[in-house]
Amino acid sequence: MKSRISIIGIAATALITGTGCTTQQLYNTGQAWQRNECNRLMDQQERSRCLSSTSTSYEAYKQQSGAGSEPK
Repeated sequence: MKSRISIIGIAATALITGTGCTTQQLYNTGQAWQRNECNRLMDQQERSRCLSSTSTSYEAYKQQSGAGSEPK
């Protein structure tokens, strides 16, 4: 669910800002949006869990998703 929220945020940002942004800028914007959404949660434990999912760096995200590997 949290991944879906990030993807929706990134997609919305891409539509709003156009195609001039790099994927890293879009990722960072999506992470910031998700942190804002996490901060709306009233339950402290849920908020902490949510925020911990936004601490992944772009480089780590690329490695985890396979986006950092070059096509053959």
